[in-house]
Amino acid sequence: MNQTKNQWNSILGKEAFGFSFLIILSWLVEALHIPHLIFGETFAPDWRRAILRTLVLSLIWLWVHYATRRLLKRLHYLEASLRVCGWCRKVCDHGQWLTMEAYFDSRFATQTSHGMCPECLQKKKDELTPKGNSPATPRK
Repeated sequence: MNQTKNQWNSILGKEAFGFSFLIILSWLVEALHIPHLIFGETFAPDWRRAILRTLVLSLIWLWVHYATRRLLKRLHYLEASLRVCGWCRKVCDHGQWLTMEAYFDSRFATQTSHGMCPECLQKKKDELTPKGNSPATPRK
């Protein structure tokens, strides 16, 4: 989760930097008389224009920030899901289908072993026991 949080902060930080840069640039255009320098227009600073640009960029920034957070939450939810094949029980890990054992070996510092849960053990016992007969009991 910590790595995911860092990735989120990185993405949202870059987004914030970009919008902050655009807002600062809109103020520099007025402060440094850039249209006058580039296009030779008459110099007439209009701070209302810079304020309006700041408001519009801030509203767009809020909308993009909200949409990005929603997308990141959805992506995290989907990445947190473990896809398992319904037929062979293989696990999808970064586009590669691995057996359960190989998946656990690659992801966790644990060894796998095989066994039977009590329900499956009972089912197998029932399958092996002939119908109508009780399981063989030891003689005394």
